[in-house]
Amino acid sequence: MDRKVDIMCDTDGTEIVVIHDIRFKGKRNIDWNEVEEYLKFFVGDFYTIIETNDLIYIGKDLPDEYTGSKYTHTLKGGNAKAKANAVQGIPELIQISKNKRFKKNLETKHDMNAKYGWYRYTSRFALPVYNECGEVERFNVFDVEMVIRHDANGKMYLYDILNIKKETSNPLSLMRTVKNPFLTNDNNGNLE
Repeated sequence: MDRKVDIMCDTDGTEIVVIHDIRFKGKRNIDWNEVEEYLKFFVGDFYTIIETNDLIYIGKDLPDEYTGSKYTHTLKGGNAKAKANAVQGIPELIQISKNKRFKKNLETKHDMNAKYGWYRYTSRFALPVYNECGEVERFNVFDVEMVIRHDANGKMYLYDILNIKKETSNPLSLMRTVKNPFLTNDNNGNLE
């Protein structure tokens, strides 16, 4: 799977996931089935949140929940496109997540898959905006909440990404790339 994603710092020194490619296009409709298929490549993987050292797994339920949730169905326009394209940076979005918050599970339907409750973290990503010549003109920056379920098996799983909000000011002036300590490249530039 080809991904063009970096962790960079903005002018404030805050980490941000920069997704260099708009894979899921469409001004009116996103093909959520295509997004779901893309997400299946991550199932079985796990990533560590740098700030808390929490290990977050990608379970079999993520592709369906991410693309079929009530929240996803309410999205229109730029926010729908942002959520669809955010899937390319799932590993990095998890890794730079901050501001861990806990909420007890209150729904019977989640008694097993969220037996130990829910966590939310905040994360950020940027998507390119192209001019009429196909060159990157600027980046739109989005804040998101990463929803994590704490399963009966004791593991934590990414459940969905919610509350996608485009930042009104565009503070993204990329200062430097942050080396991702959890992913390495082979000699062909592929992530291992």
